[in-house]
Amino acid sequence: MNPHLDQLQDYPFQRLRALFSGIVPNPDLPAIDLSIGEPRHATPALIREAMMAHLDGLAQYPATIGLPALREAIADWLARRYPIPRLDPTSQILPVNGSREALFSFAQASIDSSRQPVVMFPNPFYQIYEGAALLAGARPWYVPTLAEHGFRAQFHAIPENIWQQTQLVYICSPGNPTGQVMTLDEWENLFNLSDRYGFTIGADECYSEIYFEHATPPLGALQAAHQLGRHDYQRLIVFSSLSKRSNVPGLRSGFVAGDAARIRQFLLYRTYHGSAMSPVVQHASICAWQDESHVRDNRRLYTEKFAATLPILGSLLPHGAPDASFYLWLHVGGDDTVFARQLYQQHHVTVLPGSFLAREAGEQNPGHGYVRMALVAPVADCIRAAHAILSLQQSML
Repeated sequence: MNPHLDQLQDYPFQRLRALFSGIVPNPDLPAIDLSIGEPRHATPALIREAMMAHLDGLAQYPATIGLPALREAIADWLARRYPIPRLDPTSQILPVNGSREALFSFAQASIDSSRQPVVMFPNPFYQIYEGAALLAGARPWYVPTLAEHGFRAQFHAIPENIWQQTQLVYICSPGNPTGQVMTLDEWENLFNLSDRYGFTIGADECYSEIYFEHATPPLGALQAAHQLGRHDYQRLIVFSSLSKRSNVPGLRSGFVAGDAARIRQFLLYRTYHGSAMSPVVQHASICAWQDESHVRDNRRLYTEKFAATLPILGSLLPHGAPDASFYLWLHVGGDDTVFARQLYQQHHVTVLPGSFLAREAGEQNPGHGYVRMALVAPVADCIRAAHAILSLQQSML
């Protein structure tokens, strides 16, 4: 077996199950699980209907590059959303089976393991970044995102020798778990570093459509590049998904877009990887990317949850409300694993300990003392959970 498998840690949700082993939660209270970022709003009818209408696609082997109509729909959506000149659907866009699959496989395709490579990403982080790096034979480099810095990555503090070895930088904006959105100045700095050291930027934008003001959507990586005159998107690959945007996590549908040369090589890898998207899913995805009304409805539901919970939990948010996404990164103090256990036992509410999403770097785990609350349950459940979190936090002071 691949010896790098021994370097992988248990996934956070496996660790959570072990943490709760033997605990009997309060039987008088219904369970509220806010630990996983799994959308639970209803899947739009138009997407279900599109799948049903194209079930004959099950009789076909799909092409890895995807249907032209899907790549056209994605190109149109990108041009509307950011806005940027329309990308070339034949060379700058590639459908993938959800952003998670692509984030992992892109590292396998792009890392040269013979050169002592480094893969860099913020800490705490989406655990796929670390696993992708390790299994590609790279060294992960954890960039702490701390409250005293506004949860923003301090790239200027990274040693020169690490930059020289860096081949890939994953960045998540809006961020998981903090919800921070990168500014144009931050993008410019990262692009300049990429120019200097030659690494690829993997921009994870799976939360890009969960935000609060319809008129002010979060800045995207392609948009930032275009505004800065980087019209060829050199060394930039964006990863996006329908899971959160359209409430279809089980559809496993997304895309990568950006640097045509890297897209071409990634496509070559994927033709051998066997990761082509089902024609049924492709037709449903076309329908999803072409419609914005269900996305606005989805955003409204999350906005209602934030409006209901922020007045309760505001004291636990060092920098106030997140810029976007559907998480609250709550500073509960003390041992976050003890807090999560007691919250589960006393209130039957499940959140994810922040230390499970981070690694110790520079003698500290930046997730210690935090819990991540995913606002995926109905409003009433989110409110009850918020009161339970605040009550327990105050009792533990």
